[in-house]
Amino acid sequence: MAENENPIRFGILGCAEIARKVCRAIHLSPNATLVAIASRSIDKAKQFAARNKLSSGKVKLYGSYEELLDDPIVDAVYMPLPTTLHVKWGVMAAQKGKHLLLEKPTALDVNMFDEMFEACECNGVQFMDASMWYHHPRTAKMKEVMSNSELFGRVKSIHSSSSYCGTSQFLENDIRVKPDLDSLGALGDAGWYCIGAILWTMNQKLPTTVTALPTTQRNSSGVILSCSASLYWDEEQTIATFYCSFISHETMDLAVSGSNGSLHFEDFIIPYEENSAAFSFTSGAKFVDLHIGWNVKPKEVEVPTQLPQEAMMIQEFSRLVKGIRDVGVQPDTTWAQTSRTTQQVLDAVKISIDNGYKVVEM
Repeated sequence: MAENENPIRFGILGCAEIARKVCRAIHLSPNATLVAIASRSIDKAKQFAARNKLSSGKVKLYGSYEELLDDPIVDAVYMPLPTTLHVKWGVMAAQKGKHLLLEKPTALDVNMFDEMFEACECNGVQFMDASMWYHHPRTAKMKEVMSNSELFGRVKSIHSSSSYCGTSQFLENDIRVKPDLDSLGALGDAGWYCIGAILWTMNQKLPTTVTALPTTQRNSSGVILSCSASLYWDEEQTIATFYCSFISHETMDLAVSGSNGSLHFEDFIIPYEENSAAFSFTSGAKFVDLHIGWNVKPKEVEVPTQLPQEAMMIQEFSRLVKGIRDVGVQPDTTWAQTSRTTQQVLDAVKISIDNGYKVVEM
């Protein structure tokens, strides 16, 4: 059966701004189609449909989340709701047999994540968080380079950053700075990417210790606006650091140093261009005589893609769901385990911050 036959039928649960990007991604993916939109009011659903030029004849509009979850035509839901609502609606979606593509951070802590994932397992539905950068072909190419022990060697240090300077309106009104909606703030939003990138580099192995650094800044409600932390792997003797912030200039950096090589790029979350992305790689670099230069320059590796990374995420998620729906295969738990390890480290950073920057053993 061709991939674009009997596509996975998506519903979007919530009309957040990021939902517009995923709406487009569903349209671009060859094995997915959008069939329903739900908001807390029918007017908001209609506004979203109009803004995204969605035909009312092809996409159903609902004024409550329950109505969409009760629609038997919907195979899967994309859920860009505030983090505090993830467990309630994630569990309900799973109980209704809807496969779940969930915005990050997945939950406020790992116990909440486990409650949600248990519901997915009990009901045989696929889980994936919406970290789009994993699905870009550049990511696979970088893993190939780092896996070459001759060229790269063993990973010794990692640094990641994710930051942007929020406007005064953002810092006052955005859900990501509201303790009752997204109490993890910059740690949950931007820090999720940093921690995920570090764990991806370490093949999802949890660090031995996690220590937040005494640089945390909060708003008047106690929500984190900026923080940083270090992670250490005792067996590998590998150190990682990250910085995440709502109050500094735009960064999306990942730098990895191995015993034989190094890798770096500055747009790991959102590539500079949609149809191609690059990273720099150096192997065997040394200083020339008199230390007046280098013997090699970094090599720029360009990786093209036919689909934007968010569409490739939808394509991969839909491929997994089609296997479950059409062939009866079991859900792939790899993505859930990736989310869980990220959540565990995020929790450890938060615990370290709350306990005066003490070391947290994993």
